[in-house]
Amino acid sequence: MLKYIKNRNFIFIAAIILGLGLPQAGAWSKNIMLAALAVVMSLSTTAVPNDFFRSARRLIQPFAAGIILSYLLLGGLLVALAYLFVIDENIKIGFVLVAAVPPAVAVIPFTAILKGNVSYTLAATVSAYLAALFIMPLTFFLFIAEEFSQIGKLTEVIVLLIILPMVLSRIILYFNWREKIDKFRGAVTDWGFFIVLYTLIALNRDLIFARPELLMPVVLIIFGAIFVLGFFVEKAGVLLGRDRAEITSWVLLSTLKNQGIAGGLAVTLFPEEAALPSAIYTAFMIFYFMWLDFRRKKEK
Repeated sequence: MLKYIKNRNFIFIAAIILGLGLPQAGAWSKNIMLAALAVVMSLSTTAVPNDFFRSARRLIQPFAAGIILSYLLLGGLLVALAYLFVIDENIKIGFVLVAAVPPAVAVIPFTAILKGNVSYTLAATVSAYLAALFIMPLTFFLFIAEEFSQIGKLTEVIVLLIILPMVLSRIILYFNWREKIDKFRGAVTDWGFFIVLYTLIALNRDLIFARPELLMPVVLIIFGAIFVLGFFVEKAGVLLGRDRAEITSWVLLSTLKNQGIAGGLAVTLFPEEAALPSAIYTAFMIFYFMWLDFRRKKEK
């Protein structure tokens, strides 16, 4: 039983099943979701060493890749498809939120598991998170300014989920606490994501079952943005002569978004329907990683 409690895939699938079958606790868990996300982000960003920015020249290409792949390519595709095929305005807002957030923090450990270029992914992820401080407010202004007036609340969430975790992670590294934290970091991160995923699914459970006509375009858009886009990015990397490790980094950066931050913004600032794209994106992200890992093992 203990091995299942520590198994990431089991934890995430359990969150989906419980969110659909026992959604009642979602009304309570949404009150601790942002705090859980802040803890997850703080622990995850300890992977960025304090001397990371000393060699600026070799960081230029991955820095640019992080912004181009996560925001221009993936984010642009999500917004374009949402405005073409989604009718419900709150679900459109949900897609804009997913497009505006940086890559999933999981892209760094996923890159290591899939034998990608970890240094490249790390640099690209850091650049995307720094860019998020400007891109997120700009995206709000461009796409949902008329529906949104809580600028102060948005600033509060950005500070809580991006700036504060970076500061806390620097403190952890400065006092050499990382080795002590590493013993339980994985479990805390996975169960923190459990809270986030369960909450997003539970809050949208009735919508998922009651209005399947709203769910179908969301599913199709996210499938295209993850599986189909990932396929084309991989083919593009091969045509451009990139090595396998860098292509793996490209694929993850261009398909995986931090749906936790997007979901936190949706639940905190908008009607619950706005969290539906984040919830569905999380489920697809899990299955996509499982598919990539299965394919890698099969190719050995």
